[in-house]
Amino acid sequence: MNAKGSVFKYGDNVDTDVIIPARYLNSSDPGELASHCMEDIDKEFIRKVQKGDIIVAEKNFGCGSSREHAPIAIKAAGVSCVIAETFARIFYRNAINIGLPIIECPEASKGIDAGDVVEVDFDSGIIYDRTKGTQFQGQPFPEFMQKIIAEGGLINYINSQN
Repeated sequence: MNAKGSVFKYGDNVDTDVIIPARYLNSSDPGELASHCMEDIDKEFIRKVQKGDIIVAEKNFGCGSSREHAPIAIKAAGVSCVIAETFARIFYRNAINIGLPIIECPEASKGIDAGDVVEVDFDSGIIYDRTKGTQFQGQPFPEFMQKIIAEGGLINYINSQN
């Protein structure tokens, strides 16, 4: 399983309130949430993001409220993977639960710039910066997590096992 796209780059402590502002939490529709994704930190994001694009951030991505809406908005916006130095634990869990691939890699977080084209191999954990010709070793996804992501989230995965 791979992801490939252009990078949107953010810094430390991108919290769930800027990923999907609280004023939009009255909706659980993924398309509606996606239309407001990142708007308080990056007004251009939703107009520029393309299916497959990748978010790269620094420390503590997804901190703040434990809302599942945040990874849903990112995934529904078309983002294929989020790479960060570290993730807030509840965001990490929520992302896997809804089938959004995320990978921790401090070196990639520092070495990749906005606009770079990046490819991620989830089996090996290797992150290739195709723009710069560099690569980074992230944590590979365990097979069971890849199955959850391939099924589109934990509920779909559990239902497929019956």
